[in-house]
Amino acid sequence: MSTTPNQPEKVQSDAKPAYPSPDQPNKEEEEEGECGLCLYMKAGGCKDAFIDWDNCAKEAEDKNEDFVEKCSQVTARLMQCMNAHSNYYYPILMSEKHAEEQAVIELEKEKQDSSANASPYESNQK
Repeated sequence: MSTTPNQPEKVQSDAKPAYPSPDQPNKEEEEEGECGLCLYMKAGGCKDAFIDWDNCAKEAEDKNEDFVEKCSQVTARLMQCMNAHSNYYYPILMSEKHAEEQAVIELEKEKQDSSANASPYESNQK
């Protein structure tokens, strides 16, 4: 009688992977034409906050409303959530931080340029 070495049983799991696999799109999340960023955002812990933000952005665009005014609260909630899940959203947060830093640099440059180009009359009127 021959015996085979004990091999661990393969256990099937219903658990979803932590990150979406690029070669196996998640059918539940996938919508025709949905952007990669949207899929990424929905795969993390801020899915609901992102969906709320996305819906607000679409509504503002459809109704020709001011996005910043209309969606400031949902944007703040999304950012809070992303910060709370920064281990997953780190690349997006760093990109946002870099863009913000660049905007500040550009504003300072414009401010310096406008000060240098101001006429003596304008500078005395301030």
